[in-house]
Amino acid sequence: MTKKTFSRTTQAVLHRDDGPLAGSICQSTTFVQNELGSSPEFAYSRVANPTVQQLEKKLGDLENAPPAVCFSTGLAAETALFLTLLKTGDHVVLGRAVYGGTTRLFNEILADLGIKVTIVDSTNALDMQEAITDRTRLIFVETPANPTLEISDIRALAKIAEKLEITLAVDNTFLTSILQQPLELGADICVYSTTKHIEGHSTALGGAVVSRDEEFLARLQRIRKSTGAIQTPHNAWLTLRGLKTLPLRLLRHSQSAQAVAEWLAQHSQVVQVNYPGLPGSRQHELALQQHEELAGQVRHGGVLSFELAGGYDRAVKFTRHLQLCNLVEHVGGLESLLTHPASMTHADVSREQLNHVGVSESLLRLSVGLEDVADIIHDLEVAISNSAHGTIESVDQEAGLCTQAS
Repeated sequence: MTKKTFSRTTQAVLHRDDGPLAGSICQSTTFVQNELGSSPEFAYSRVANPTVQQLEKKLGDLENAPPAVCFSTGLAAETALFLTLLKTGDHVVLGRAVYGGTTRLFNEILADLGIKVTIVDSTNALDMQEAITDRTRLIFVETPANPTLEISDIRALAKIAEKLEITLAVDNTFLTSILQQPLELGADICVYSTTKHIEGHSTALGGAVVSRDEEFLARLQRIRKSTGAIQTPHNAWLTLRGLKTLPLRLLRHSQSAQAVAEWLAQHSQVVQVNYPGLPGSRQHELALQQHEELAGQVRHGGVLSFELAGGYDRAVKFTRHLQLCNLVEHVGGLESLLTHPASMTHADVSREQLNHVGVSESLLRLSVGLEDVADIIHDLEVAISNSAHGTIESVDQEAGLCTQAS
């Protein structure tokens, strides 16, 4: 009988062994060895752990790759990735719109190690190519980007990287392997904050790196062993549990985000909406070519960003009138989550850099949750309407406070 090749959505929930259906947690720091020199598969959980290994196998399977390498956080995964590929004197071409922690890592840590970076608009592949020098070892982009939702053409960047023998790494956190397959598009490496959509319940930190380069993965594992940044068994188990509902959650997130983005785009008080699923988006056609189908239609994820008329003061008042959407530094949870990037996720990025990226002080990022989409839109409508009147001080007084917003 021909072996059945399952879809990625089925692979995410597929159980392939005779063990517990919900998986097991090997909550042990160390393992008994039979004799000296026996070289067991598991000896110490800083190096490898059975539960973490289950997650690594699953994440690799979803991208037709060897097992992933899992880390304690997404930033730990990025740090290990950079330490694996880069040394003093090397150069990186970095997409301009990335998570603020990535920018901080380059500016405050890697720069002191003698690693140089050039930040470029990654939506323009030619500009990325022109930034490459004879010391460039890595092109790193996030697509869709945080928080502008800019799309980078992975195929075009992969051709440039292959021609010049440079590694291309893609942060695929917003879409995951269910909605985007960077390795299939030519990228060498995918990096994830599994804390976000993959785990999906706001209960477990984690990060992962996926690649088909066995030599790179072996070196990456060595870096993880030496720096001690492996994911914990319990967090790995929680992430495995979240992975089982990932396709269903992403479908609902995407459907609702599309509806919210279309509603915001027609609202008179909204001056800008960033979402690749909007037909009027300048990158909509690229998104249709690059993103994956789910339930018979190309989907674009659950995250969007937007700006209201009235600038920063209006954004402050708007957040104070929300009841359903939660003000947090996070995306990908079950609940609808609102973030002010300039003061939260990108607070350590200079104002000059934020202006260059297009992250204004009034930009708001929304991770659309699993609530009824009509309720989400109603919450936004009430907050937009109520924030259109009065000053920040008047809003404070209604809440029994008398402080001015800084």
